Amino acid sequence: MKTKLALAAALITATFSTQALAFPDRPIQVIVPYSAGGGTDLSLRVLAESFERNFDGATMVVRNQPGGGGSIGTSGAVEARPDGYTLGAGAQGPLAILPHLGGTTYQIDNVEFIGLFGRNLQVMVACKDAPFDNFDDFLEYAKTKAPQIGNSGAGGANHVSAEAFAKAANIKIESVPFGGSSEARTACVGGHIDAMVASPAEALAQVEAGNVSPLFVMEPERIDLFPDTPTAVDKGIDFTWSSWKGLIGPKGIPAEDLKFLRDALKTTVEDEEFKAKMAEMGEFVIYENAEQYEARARSDSKVAEAVLRELGMYGMNN
Repeated sequence: MKTKLALAAALITATFSTQALAFPDRPIQVIVPYSAGGGTDLSLRVLAESFERNFDGATMVVRNQPGGGGSIGTSGAVEARPDGYTLGAGAQGPLAILPHLGGTTYQIDNVEFIGLFGRNLQVMVACKDAPFDNFDDFLEYAKTKAPQIGNSGAGGANHVSAEAFAKAANIKIESVPFGGSSEARTACVGGHIDAMVASPAEALAQVEAGNVSPLFVMEPERIDLFPDTPTAVDKGIDFTWSSWKGLIGPKGIPAEDLKFLRDALKTTVEDEEFKAKMAEMGEFVIYENAEQYEARARSDSKVAEAVLRELGMYGMNN
């Protein structure tokens, strides 16, 4: 009898031990490669709340590790111990652009893609007093002159997207870098440049104020905020672009734990409260699984590489 009781106790103990050790049994840390308070940081904090709400007892902690345009924090995530407890916010710039500029300790092949949860749509706007205020006139003008298009920094996503569009449309532009999007917007509203790339929410405020005019949206289809504004695709130009963010990690995470993380992200993103909070911040929520996310990242990486090589910026930081 004692032997049977001891065996039963051992089995119960083993069962509880197995449950206690099931992944995740301690906080999952997500490294945001930017400073606190920005769009990526705030989005990740809302994501962490949703994760904890949907997985009782699980904890997700956001840690900011800014620097190097996002490469330092991204490196920290990609080169972390592959146990599934250190992940990163996988943003377009650090993953698809910076490795081509050089100076990063990682390449896109080193990244384990978990899933995408948000995109930042982009629209090209004509600035105050520009010699065009619609797509057709913009393209016609660009056939003989190079419009000055502002961006938030040389080699950044807005710079690459404008140059990539010019390449697809077979036109020439003069890219004008600024020290951030707010500086570019100030120059645009002041009539010092011809056009710039902006987020739809940012553009809408300036359109309603009469400061800028929307030219085209960088999406496959028109969007609700600008239903009368064409896409480049509408005009016969095969070009789309948006910034994005998802979850990434290092290669080598155990298959079972990686599956949990991927499934958990899908559940987290589909949570209605998560969607509502993201919408309040002007964020465009969209879930893409690991394969779709990786395909998007690799496609943008190829576009960025071609643009940067043509501009003579490839490997400039090596």
